[in-house]
Amino acid sequence: MIDIIKDYTSKRLDLVKLQLTEKSSLSAGIIAFLSIVLIAFSFFIILFNFGIAFLIGQSMGNIGHGFLIVAGFYFIVMIAVFFMKKAIVKSVANQVIDFLNK
Repeated sequence: MIDIIKDYTSKRLDLVKLQLTEKSSLSAGIIAFLSIVLIAFSFFIILFNFGIAFLIGQSMGNIGHGFLIVAGFYFIVMIAVFFMKKAIVKSVANQVIDFLNK
């Protein structure tokens, strides 16, 4: 009977190790993918914003005003994100917990 219990616990520990390995490898893959997408998207956003700022600046007759308007837009976005901090943190935490519990 003791041998059966030892064998069961040994196999159970092996199963837990395999599950943890699977979760960590999936997490690493997702993090790598999201990092690549984030870098590519950042380049797009930066270049797009330069284009928009120049476009607005040319239509107003002063390039500096175009950059100021784009910066003001992002300042408003930053304030909105700051006020929604708790909801964002809670949402991300829930998604991570759901992923780890699968």
